[in-house]
Amino acid sequence: MTPGSHTMPADPFDPAPGAGASRPCAPDADGYRSVRRLTDELSALLSPEDQTAQSMPDVSPTKWHRAHVTWFFETFILETHDPRFRPFDPAYRMMFNSYYEGVGPKYPRAQRGVITRPGADEVGRYRSDVDERMVALLDGPVGVEPAVRSLVELGLHHEQQHQELLLMDIKHVLSLNPLAPTYRPSVVDEAATTRHARWEEFDGGLVEIGDLGGGFVFDNESPRHRVHLEPFRIADRLVTAGEWLAFIDDGGYARPDLWLSDGWYAVQSERWDAPLYWQRDAASPTGWSMHTLSGTRPVVDGEPVCHVSYYEADAYARWAGARLPTEAEWELVASCPTLGLVESFDLDRLHPAPVAPRPTASVEQLYGACWQWTASAYLPYPGFAPAAGAVGEYNGKFMSGQMVLRGSCAFTPPGHARSTYRNFFPPHARWPLTGVRLADGGAPR
Repeated sequence: MTPGSHTMPADPFDPAPGAGASRPCAPDADGYRSVRRLTDELSALLSPEDQTAQSMPDVSPTKWHRAHVTWFFETFILETHDPRFRPFDPAYRMMFNSYYEGVGPKYPRAQRGVITRPGADEVGRYRSDVDERMVALLDGPVGVEPAVRSLVELGLHHEQQHQELLLMDIKHVLSLNPLAPTYRPSVVDEAATTRHARWEEFDGGLVEIGDLGGGFVFDNESPRHRVHLEPFRIADRLVTAGEWLAFIDDGGYARPDLWLSDGWYAVQSERWDAPLYWQRDAASPTGWSMHTLSGTRPVVDGEPVCHVSYYEADAYARWAGARLPTEAEWELVASCPTLGLVESFDLDRLHPAPVAPRPTASVEQLYGACWQWTASAYLPYPGFAPAAGAVGEYNGKFMSGQMVLRGSCAFTPPGHARSTYRNFFPPHARWPLTGVRLADGGAPR
């Protein structure tokens, strides 16, 4: 694909490797060990006290994430398919259930931080016990049964989601500590700049979005269906912190004409005047510093702005004379075979990186920097049907009051991103690693 006008076929097409095809976690013993090992690696840098803290109702303690993803394998796989099943602790069935009403009672989400017992070490023993039984099951004849492999694959992708949430949540926890602790040191180019954004044009038309088949997807990505799009254009990179500073300096947080009504109420009631984790700092070259997982440091002009809500993204787009893309527009762009899927999970960075000074593709930062807000409400696709049983509660029952985000972020583990992935959060959420990409109609501005 080259800059200019792009016409996509209405019929399904075979994506290039990584362009739209999923790269699932292998539902076998090796794949299981690999995913579980990363969770242990992410939590190993945290003290037992770090792992117990809950900084707000939307944040879950690290210890809870570790236990909940283990609960998933114990409850949905071992309990049904292990003939010698025994619960590690019967009380865990309620304590580490998140929202599965079909499983039974659950502990209140906002009170997870008061669960001081089991401790972080005991949760580790719980994980080891379930891992031993899961590997034995996967290495045996039961492990090759399609129903078991399907549940294991879902459980591994579920754990990858919680790996990302673990990092988002501990970032919020550490941000409230006056000591400004560091999760993991990293090297940052504080002088990084970026190039001007360019518009890439697309003809639209009748296009298909959704599950391409042949790989793992969550149920909310199905079924594949047709959508009509008007001609549009989309920015070839994400909005930067430097551009957001111009929005702030122009009174963006003080102009009600830029904001949706609920967004303006949030600005006033929450006293927003900048993205989450930003604070004024006269010693910083930009006048602002921000909290990151590598500590508090100056805001860098060239890095993508992150930790902004849908309301802020929408207000910025209006200020810039543009809009947010719809999820169908975003998926059409991401499905272009020449773009591919470029991931950038790096434990030594864990923050969105700026684009290169010269374009490396017609549209960049689709993945691995920030989840990107779209203008689309989180609703079922035509013909959507949730999975049978309690696992059917995974996505469908949240299709109200949420907005869709596309792509992936610097916290997204390897192999978890794809062009059809539908993430979702309420429009006021700022603690996820979210950013902004602009779009507008196809006519010249």
